[in-house]
Amino acid sequence: MTITMIVQLLIVLLALWVGSRFGSLALGAISGIGLAILVFGFGLKPGTPPTDVIYIIIAAVTCAGVLQASGGMDWMIQVAERLLRKHPNRITFLAPLTTFFLTVLVGTGHVVYTLMPIICDIALKKGIRPERPCGVASIASQVGITCSPIAAAVVAFASISAANGFHVNNLQIIMITIPACVCGLMAAATASYKRGLDLDKDPKFQALLKDPQQYNYIYGNSATTLDKKIEQESKNAVFIFLGALAIIVVFSIVQMFGGNILPTYDTIQAVKGGPATVTLADGVTETAKQIASAGVVLPGVTEVVSKPLAMNLVIQIIMISAAAFMIIFCKAKPKKAVGGAVWQSGMVAVVAIYGIAWLADTYFSSYMKEMQLMLTDLVSAYPWTIAIAFFLVSVLINSQGAVVVAMLPLAYTLKIEGWVLLGVLPSVYGYFFIPNYPSDIATVNFDRSGTTVIGKYLLNHSFMMPGLISVIVSTLVAYGLSYLCHTSGIF
Repeated sequence: MTITMIVQLLIVLLALWVGSRFGSLALGAISGIGLAILVFGFGLKPGTPPTDVIYIIIAAVTCAGVLQASGGMDWMIQVAERLLRKHPNRITFLAPLTTFFLTVLVGTGHVVYTLMPIICDIALKKGIRPERPCGVASIASQVGITCSPIAAAVVAFASISAANGFHVNNLQIIMITIPACVCGLMAAATASYKRGLDLDKDPKFQALLKDPQQYNYIYGNSATTLDKKIEQESKNAVFIFLGALAIIVVFSIVQMFGGNILPTYDTIQAVKGGPATVTLADGVTETAKQIASAGVVLPGVTEVVSKPLAMNLVIQIIMISAAAFMIIFCKAKPKKAVGGAVWQSGMVAVVAIYGIAWLADTYFSSYMKEMQLMLTDLVSAYPWTIAIAFFLVSVLINSQGAVVVAMLPLAYTLKIEGWVLLGVLPSVYGYFFIPNYPSDIATVNFDRSGTTVIGKYLLNHSFMMPGLISVIVSTLVAYGLSYLCHTSGIF
């Protein structure tokens, strides 16, 4: 590794670190400064922005944002609250399952903001230390991203894998990640079940109760959504949203079993087993992929094949259509959708992925051969070690989709098999490590008891233990399930 490579890598890492300190749009915008330095300062060739992934995020977030504007998400939260209040003794296990599956459904973890005060309220009224359910529930809301068929991380994994010869659809991905992540979350919940002192034995909490104002703050308020009237149009919006998800799942199932009910189109692609590069008549050397993308059929190099409509386009069409149906038939107001937390946080994710992935692709694509020489021996002997790299990058990047887009092409270039990468997919969640993510900070503020904390030394916070347990167990289980599917010929 040359001095220039090291300096440029430090620029990439510095841009990510500074961006994460400012948060929100800054993560993508400051990545642009790093990109400018690499391109204009060092002359690196700009990489390719992840446009396909960005388009899917826009479609999914628009649909989820319109669902929120219609009031449909309030109904989903009410259903979740009824479940939690019906079984308050099991709040430490049910809370993470609830936030997890809400994220799986809507593709974003920001639904936790509405549900977290309710989780805290139930725990307090039952005398359970709120840190126990709140810590793992916040983790679960982000873990669900790699388990949602419409989330950027899953869609990006499917599309990038297909481009590298590992054809796996969204349904096959979540068939691995959902059971694995549920196992990880239940392990984290078990470890959290008796975490910390019980409230009646906690001297700090008991001292707070001696202050009448603090006592009223802790026990005087009751967070609930059950008193909110849900209109029929809001319920209809949920049915439309779930119907859209069902259609995507049906297409994936048919595709998984080798069938096709989608339109097919003629496309030009490189011939399998053909030459990777070709020297043209004018002496210019181009890759087979470049020739195919230019729409040129060159015998023995490129060919015309009939292919079904790509799933990334299917998801975009269905999600945008569902959003339109909710606007037309469910009284969902577009202006309200744009002002909602789901749509705004999703657009922030778009900018973050745009800047981060473009910066990372510019660096890695410029030094792909050097990276291969350095890492091939390690990943050849221990391919699972790529999980460590995924996790460490995620600590700096507050987006699982951005980690997948930035790191997965490099992993495939290192000749790591697709089933291995699918097995370690849960490891792309590491941004709980430094507690600066909005859902974690919000959870600390929602806990009126003060038991959910960010410690004095920053890393000794309430999310570290459940986060590490969840990611480690989920990755181990996913790796095992992916291996079984690989050896049995499923993929």
